[in-house]
Amino acid sequence: MEPFSFASSDQLNFPVSIRILNLEGSEPAIPFSILVDRLDLKYIGSNQSPLSDLYVTVQVWAGSKPLTVPVQTAYKTFKTERRWNEWLTLPITYSSLPDNARLAITLWDLAPTGGEGAQGHAIPFGGTTLPLFDRDNQLHRGRQKCHVYRHKAGDGNDDSTTPAFVDKKKMNAKKGPATAEDKITEDLERMDALFKKHEMGEIPKVDWLDQLIFRKAERKAFEATQDLQKAAQRRQVANSGAEDRKGPDAGRDPELPNFVLNVELPKFDFPVVFADHEYPPPPISSLQHPSASQSNIVLKPPPEVHFGPGINGVDDDEGYGGPLIRVYDPEVGARDNPAESKHRRLVRSQHRNGILDKDLKPNAKVRDELNLIMSYSPTHTLSPEEKDLIWKFRYHLTRNKKALTKFVKSVNWQDLAESKQAVQVLGRWTDIDVDDALELLGPTFDNSSVRAFAVERLRKADNAELLLYLLQLVQALKYEHISPQSGHEVAQDSSLARFLISRATQSFVLGNYFWWYVMVECDDKSQEQGQDIQAIYHKIAFDFMTELVKQPDGIETRKTLRRQAEWIAILSKISGEIKESNESIARRTDRVKSFLADPKNELMTIDPPLPLPLDPSVEIIGVAPEETIVFKSSLHPIKVAFKTTSGRKYPVLFKTGDDLRQDQLVIQIITLMDNLLQKENLDLKLSPYKILATSTTAGLSQFVPSMTFQGIASKFRNNPALAYLKHHNPDSHGPLGLRKETLDTFVKSCAGYCVITYILGVGDRHLDNLLLTPDGHFFHADFGYILGRDPKPFAPAMKLSKEMVDCMGGSGSEHYRQFKQYCFLAYSALRKNSNLILNLFSLMVDANIPDIKLEPDKAVLKVKERFHLELSEEDAIRTLERIMDDSLSALVPVVIDKLHEIVQHFRA
Repeated sequence: MEPFSFASSDQLNFPVSIRILNLEGSEPAIPFSILVDRLDLKYIGSNQSPLSDLYVTVQVWAGSKPLTVPVQTAYKTFKTERRWNEWLTLPITYSSLPDNARLAITLWDLAPTGGEGAQGHAIPFGGTTLPLFDRDNQLHRGRQKCHVYRHKAGDGNDDSTTPAFVDKKKMNAKKGPATAEDKITEDLERMDALFKKHEMGEIPKVDWLDQLIFRKAERKAFEATQDLQKAAQRRQVANSGAEDRKGPDAGRDPELPNFVLNVELPKFDFPVVFADHEYPPPPISSLQHPSASQSNIVLKPPPEVHFGPGINGVDDDEGYGGPLIRVYDPEVGARDNPAESKHRRLVRSQHRNGILDKDLKPNAKVRDELNLIMSYSPTHTLSPEEKDLIWKFRYHLTRNKKALTKFVKSVNWQDLAESKQAVQVLGRWTDIDVDDALELLGPTFDNSSVRAFAVERLRKADNAELLLYLLQLVQALKYEHISPQSGHEVAQDSSLARFLISRATQSFVLGNYFWWYVMVECDDKSQEQGQDIQAIYHKIAFDFMTELVKQPDGIETRKTLRRQAEWIAILSKISGEIKESNESIARRTDRVKSFLADPKNELMTIDPPLPLPLDPSVEIIGVAPEETIVFKSSLHPIKVAFKTTSGRKYPVLFKTGDDLRQDQLVIQIITLMDNLLQKENLDLKLSPYKILATSTTAGLSQFVPSMTFQGIASKFRNNPALAYLKHHNPDSHGPLGLRKETLDTFVKSCAGYCVITYILGVGDRHLDNLLLTPDGHFFHADFGYILGRDPKPFAPAMKLSKEMVDCMGGSGSEHYRQFKQYCFLAYSALRKNSNLILNLFSLMVDANIPDIKLEPDKAVLKVKERFHLELSEEDAIRTLERIMDDSLSALVPVVIDKLHEIVQHFRA
């Protein structure tokens, strides 16, 4: 079988078009004697002149129904023939056409007196119906001869009475025996078919031969037309008596047309075969099951579609005698089946009025079951039986602050009566913790009463505590019922937005971070964000400014925020220019220094002092250009030192071309964890540097004077980290020859960062992003890989290098044992607060963070996995100890660090 190249109609996103060429044919003129008596015929244009004005309308039909409005040709006068030669474009694409689509074409004549089928002052001169697809489901192409049916409009029906292509057998049966005229007509049709094949390229083109054939064909067509006209005149004379007696249409068969309309359809390089648009199977249970809690919907994977028996069929392993076929069933979706749903509604109806439930108390066995349910993590899905148990003892549980989130998950919020009673029960609940309030603001809870209850708990938090969660609270605004349409305030739609705007206008520090967090969301034009989300954040920013100017010092605060934006724009300009230039590092550094020192840029002196967006508690009064450094990397970040009102200098690292939101999230979580550890009286000397994304492609970070372990190793040979600390903090009487406070700081900060980076799954750890300050503070930088992602193979779960342990005196030293003890204490303390950390990550699933965006549904689970919540505390600590030992003894990280060192050496 020869290959057949074709295109499918569902891929043609072009509008349907047709070219109206000309009208061929003639008919005997109506005798004047009849026109005198028939005024309805006298004033019809075609009865007065054989070249009267006609116009053509075209409309797409399918299934005997119109699909589009009709399209009409322009007005045109005719001199020698009725020729329009005009393209008409219809308001529908080929991809939208069904296989029975056809064009209803009608020629309209002018008739001031009206008549049968008239529309205004126009009556049908004739009509035809042209199918767009042939019997082989191929799209018609090129020129087409359409038979015109006099005094009829093209009906467009599937069983059309005005088909464009007349069945020849039917015509011959009506005419009777073949005549000389029939032979002439057949020759013309055969010649026309050959010309059409030549035009479509199906017959090879030979220029000299084609010219001879065209001239001969024109001559033969002219002679045939003359013969047909003479035959028509003879018939007219023979039938003149009958016409006088019966009227103008006497002796004429309307199905044996005298007129042919020539049209042209678009030509394509290949045949176009009809292909219906294939819709993807809808997700199973795309609508929520009435009995399912919104936060616990469990959808099955989309169905796998097979084309028929034996094609990719499931292997017959169970003896069914043939291949199995998967059948799509849209009713199979949520974990609940209809019988269980009905049972649950019946059970809950017994406890709906709550009269008996208020005094209901669990026995010892049920109390243990409830305690187990309360210990579940936020990611745990409650079973139907557990939901029913919570609902049954809901009044008893109002005294348990940990039970609220489980109660909300057990409620069927689609049941109006049940949801109304659940809201009443919420008012009786004891105060809940912040971690539970944050969970209620997540994407799985959309009931406004529930979210308002969570906001009421946040009102009791002070500004310092609120600042720890502010990044996530700004993200939670995406899940509020805020309309993107303008016209009313955001505060009317959302209790959370109202709360955040109110608190942000009362505290400059809170307002500073709130403003920049919102600005980054406004700047995010990615497909994941969507225009509606952008519009919501624009409304929030506008309402914040509107509320801000109402405060006593609001106008000044607004000016300060505007000055911060101008300051960021100036730094972005020079940073972008430096990044794009091809100059040497020294030349780039000189260029930045001259830019900063230029008075036109207003950076040398900043008056009045400007609160730093990165840290509003620091006010800058100018820049120190001589301390500027341009780093040698792909993005060439700039280090700029600013003078502050306190007399000190605050070095800042500015970077463009990189999204710092992931680093910002990690630093925020580290800051939060440090706060949680200190509440447990465990100060691990963590010193997370500040970082702020000012847009999706730029941001600021605090520059901490320090050295990388790679740089220390190149400067000090034996036990480099210890030698570095001895160099800055020598003490001959201290442990290992340095000050006790310095070594203690190093050991504690190492323990803190080892545990935190393990929980967050920070990857791509090497000696260039492990840093050490002169006073012993150890910290990590560059969080481009989190949640277990790592570009290097066989990366350890925790970064614990030999250089770190040697600085403590080796793996057998007392300081290393103390280091492990700090790790165990920190891990235990953070496991107790795992719900808070998991809820913060759940609020960031739609934040467009790169490593979360890869698998948003698994991001929280990846963090939960590192906590090992399924284990007891002792078993979890043993697991952590085994991970530490494996990391210390692993050989692959050592090899990778050496390879990294070699690569960096060649790059330098």
